[in-house]
Amino acid sequence: MEKLKMITPLVEMDGDEMTRILWQDIKEILLMPYLELKTEYYDLGLPERERTGDQVTIDSAEAAKKYGVAVKCATITPNGQRMKEYQLSQMWKSPNGTIRAILDGTVFRAPIMVKGISPVVKNWKKPIIIARHAFGDVYRASEKRITGPGRAELVFTARDGTESRQTICDFDGPGVIQGQFNQDSSIRSFAHACFRFALDMGQDLWFSTKDTISKQYDHTFKDLFQEIYDREYKALFEKKGLEYFYTLIDDAVARVIRSEGGFLWACKNYDGDVMSDMVSTAFGSLAMMTSVLVSPDGKYEYEAAHGTVTRHYYRYLKGEQTSTNPMATLFAWTGALRKRGELDGLPDLMAFADRLERAAIDTIEGGTMTGDLAGLWEGKTPARVVTSRDFLTAIAERL
Repeated sequence: MEKLKMITPLVEMDGDEMTRILWQDIKEILLMPYLELKTEYYDLGLPERERTGDQVTIDSAEAAKKYGVAVKCATITPNGQRMKEYQLSQMWKSPNGTIRAILDGTVFRAPIMVKGISPVVKNWKKPIIIARHAFGDVYRASEKRITGPGRAELVFTARDGTESRQTICDFDGPGVIQGQFNQDSSIRSFAHACFRFALDMGQDLWFSTKDTISKQYDHTFKDLFQEIYDREYKALFEKKGLEYFYTLIDDAVARVIRSEGGFLWACKNYDGDVMSDMVSTAFGSLAMMTSVLVSPDGKYEYEAAHGTVTRHYYRYLKGEQTSTNPMATLFAWTGALRKRGELDGLPDLMAFADRLERAAIDTIEGGTMTGDLAGLWEGKTPARVVTSRDFLTAIAERL
């Protein structure tokens, strides 16, 4: 069989631990036999980030801006334990945070739904898509450990040298402070992306923050969303019979649980991180959630919404077989290949991505799956639990 050809390379961002193993297996078993895979490769594994002073992360993001489509493996964001384990010179920032800051835009996360696995929330009948702002907040925050008594102040120096100060806290002993930021331009891009996506999908849009407590920071998000909706999207929403509404994040959580699904839920950066994990787990598994970062100028970065599966990686290092779910990582590849085919006018590449996703879903619906899904299985025949590699091989046989 002649392999499918590509014109423009994908930006390939390799990652860490068990997902790095799955990454190579997916390429070997499901991609390279059928594609003349064309990528520009960047190793975002923690050792390489340490070796390059994290320059490799910046380079990969700039390559994504250049080529337009990237696919990323899960990566470690180091804490104190990881710093010792990997003998790091410093706790490098989240690669996702760095890439998102460079590309800006919005992350859209949607569950991969299969027959035979019902959502934990029994009244959820349709997918709930999370729109996560991908800039600023805690992911780009500055932090400082306070070692003793003193005053912490928020200081802003205008371009003309004018200074304004606001007391954060008069410390009477040790503590910690954190400074977060965002920009109106990024919030506006986030709002436009959410309204356009909702219109394209024909879905209602919910937006939630905590403006009753954060009367400047979160209220700015609320005000800008409302301003843009009233000025540019209200008539379009009404014409399609769609609804946009704002509510507090705690009220939104209660509404989401009671809903049937089938809407777009827009969240600030950290809220979206947490709520997408909640939604994906309730629909089946953290490994059953697609994720794509869309920048304002039409650049795309596809990734899995979960971590590096450390526990399975330690077992793998001992020579043990693992049943790690590769679906989200596989769908990152198919999403990127489909978008690359769309942008380059390659319908066969798009069709290949569609068929590969269908083969993966059919494999699960046929009763073959990884261990995380077996406990949720409601099919007529018993679930057949297989290793990660055997699962990918079963997909290849269907493909």
